[in-house]
Amino acid sequence: MTLPSATGAAPAASPDSYYERHIFFCLNQRENGEDSCANHRAQQGFDRCKSQVKAAGLAGPGKVRVNKAGCLDRCAAGPVAVVYPEAVWYTYVDVHDIDEIVESHLKNGQVVERLLTPAHLGR
Repeated sequence: MTLPSATGAAPAASPDSYYERHIFFCLNQRENGEDSCANHRAQQGFDRCKSQVKAAGLAGPGKVRVNKAGCLDRCAAGPVAVVYPEAVWYTYVDVHDIDEIVESHLKNGQVVERLLTPAHLGR
């Protein structure tokens, strides 16, 4: 799925937006022993995304920001990341999935449908 815009291209940042896209990685570690994203190599996914975005020249104002997040309350799908402003939720398994999100979505505005988090999966 390509994300729509008035011109048919990937949506640009609004005039008030500092970044075109923001990706948040849940890195939460539950203290009570319940399953959480941190138990599924979330930190490695975050680290890979950050390095790939930087290597691709996508980082910085008007481009992409990669951020850590606490609990995003979708633990059943973990590990998860969400891309804004489109509010696209991803579940990923390994660095190949992260590379595909960076190349397809963050760089080219193409949603990686095979990695979409099922809508019914929450906490």
